Formats: sequence, structure tokens, C-alpha cells
Amino acid sequence: MQKYIIILVAVLTNLCHAQQKTKIETTIKNWHKAAAEANFEAYFDLMTQDAIFIGTDPTENWTNNDFKAFSKPYFDKGKAWSFTGLERNIFVEDKANIAWFDELLDTQMGICRGSGVLQKTSNGWKIKHYVLSIAIPNENVKEITELKKKFDSDLIQKLRAN
Repeated sequence: MQKYIIILVAVLTNLCHAQQKTKIETTIKNWHKAAAEANFEAYFDLMTQDAIFIGTDPTENWTNNDFKAFSKPYFDKGKAWSFTGLERNIFVEDKANIAWFDELLDTQMGICRGSGVLQKTSNGWKIKHYVLSIAIPNENVKEITELKKKFDSDLIQKLRAN
């Protein structure tokens, strides 16, 4: 009998994790969809109030309020950004209050990689931290590094001076 109880608990635990992953997947898809539809309210409603968004430019490390201010003009013009998931991996903490993910995206910049952390709130799963980066094939790194050399050098000097 004890063996069957252990199996039942394992099955129910896996089922709960699967349901959480489905809810998380839906949150991420709806977040990207809201940006593609330039729906400012829906997009930011899927983020925590203290969310951080790190963009592709090394100077883009925004609090939620700063990111709202930066992106509002794009949303107002009806032209935010359109990211379509190509591949996504979702991981859920045992207590299911925190989850993290990585994804490959089809974007206007080509293939990008996103990674983030979600927090379970009383209003469902919300993006708490997101990092977007442009995926560069290894064979192109040398030429990309050369293209951004001056920018990087100037920014490194500025950051070290602070």
C-alpha cells in the first residue's frame, strides 16, 4: 500500500509541475503577444512592479518604471516589437513560487536569446527579471567584436571612471 501512495504522490507532483509550466508558458507567450500588439497595459501587467529588463545594448538595464518610460512612445505608435518563440526551457522551483526560463526568439534583429525569472503572485505568474541578447554565431564573433570595439572601449573607460 505504501508503494502505491508514493507513486500517487510522485504522479501528482509531476502533474502540478506540468500545470505550473503550462501557466508560465502562457504568461511568457502573452507577454510577447502584448508587445507585438503594442498593448502597453497588458505587457506591463505581466511584469512585477520591481521588474528589471536588460536589453541588448550594454546601457539598457532598466527598472520597470524606466522601461515603461522608454517603451511608451513605441507602444503609442503601435510599433513595439515582435518576438516569436522558437524554443523555450522552463524550470520551476520546488515550492513553485519562482521559475526561470531561457528562450530562442525570432525577432526583427534575427535570432535573439531571452532569459528570465518569473514570480508567482496573487494575480498569477509575472516576469520579474528579463535579459535579451542578440545571438551571434561563433564564426561571426571576431567581426562583431571589431565593429563594436570603439563603443566598448569608450563605455569601459566611462564605467571604470565611476
